Parts: sequence; C-alpha cells; structure tokens
Amino acid sequence: MTSGNALRKVAEVTLVFWAMKICATTLGETAGDLLSMTMDIGYGVSSLLLLGFFVITLIAQLRSAKFHPGLYWAVIVSTSTAGTTLSDYMDRTLGLGYATGSLILVGLLLTSLVLWHRSEGTLSVKDISSLRPELFYWITILISNTLGTALGDFLADDSGLGFGGGALLIGTCLIGLGVLYYATSISRVVLFWIAFVLTRPFGATFGDLLTKTTDKGGLDLGTLGSSAVLFAILLVLVARAITLERRAQVRLRFSS
Repeated sequence: MTSGNALRKVAEVTLVFWAMKICATTLGETAGDLLSMTMDIGYGVSSLLLLGFFVITLIAQLRSAKFHPGLYWAVIVSTSTAGTTLSDYMDRTLGLGYATGSLILVGLLLTSLVLWHRSEGTLSVKDISSLRPELFYWITILISNTLGTALGDFLADDSGLGFGGGALLIGTCLIGLGVLYYATSISRVVLFWIAFVLTRPFGATFGDLLTKTTDKGGLDLGTLGSSAVLFAILLVLVARAITLERRAQVRLRFSS
C-alpha cells in the first residue's frame, strides 16, 4: 500500500464497494420511508432530521485523519436516507413531480461536478485526502443519492415499468457499465459517477419492491423488516471491511 492510500479518506472502489453501496442505498430507501411514511413523520420533518444526521456523520468523517470503514459507510447511509426524504419532499410535497425533480437534481449534480473539476482539476476519487475535494465528494454524493431516488420513483411509478421492471432496467444498465469498464478505455471517472448515480435508483426500486404491498407490485415485507435485514447485511460487510483495513495497516507498519 502506498503512502497516498494510507492517507486516503474514502473507500477504494472494488466489486465489494458496489455491493455495499447498493445495500446502503436500498437501506436508505426503506429507512427513509420508515421514518416519513410508516411512522408518519412526514417528508419535511424527516428531511430535517436526516439532514441533521448527515451533518453529524459528515463532521465526524471530515475530522477523521484517515479512512474508517464504519464512519465512511455511516455517511453513505445518511446521504441515502436524507436523499430519499428530500426527493419525496420535492416531488410530492412541493408537487414538482418525479420528472421535474429529476431534471433539477441533474442540474445540481452537473454543477457540483463542474465546480469540483474547476477547483481540483480532476474528479478522481482514488486518493482523496484533503478537506476541499472531500467536501465536493460528499456534496456530490448527497445530490446523486437524492437524484437516484427521484429517478427510481419515476421508473417505478410514472414509466409503467413498476418496481420489478425498474430494478431490472437499472440492473441491466449497471451490468452494461461493468462491460464498458472491462472492455473499453472510457474514462473510469465518468463510468464511476454514472454507476454511482444508477446504483441509487436500483436501490430505490429494489427497496420499494421489498416494502410495497402485493397489490402495488411489491413483496410486502414492510419498511421495518426490510430495513432490519438490510442493516444486518451492511453491518456484516462493514465488519469485514474494518478487518481488512486493520490488516492492511498492520502490513503497512511492518513494511515501513
């Protein structure tokens, strides 16, 4: 492991990373719906509470001197849950609709990426270790997860595909991105951010498939049960990541 990797603040992008990302974003969908709908707190109040959770986890992450898997994935989950209720607030409470809400969020995402690139000269996420690029990183992730929720809801509710069809379409697109990654020389940064955005609507549609009633095309597992199962799976994956990170740090100390 290089010194740059030793100082990195974010997770390395591997196949396990994508599995954890999908699990975390699906949990964000079910947990966000649990708070705003099942517990009937509402989209506005839920968004404020979850944005507060995001700020707390983000401050802890920014103050950390190095990468901590548990902390990193806590911020990912917080962006996903906040993104779920923020999207629902925009699209349902404010009445913008999924298509309009998605277009607004696409504009915000592109703005964030352009400002990031102008500031740092790159959008690479390999060796983020300083404050400014990390702030851009997390702001972009929050926007992308909010956008992903709106896209997922659009596919599930307005496109006619339903929850299963939406998940299948996004899953097929993700497989296609994997083929492009291994078979072409297309910019890895571009492919990463496309995949990052698309894993959120996959999680959104898959989460709705788990929680919605059978008459709405879902499996009727409920938001509480689905969230508990997804949380347990994510905990196992995070524990594995922590173990691997500790082993890597031990190897680094012995090799230096």
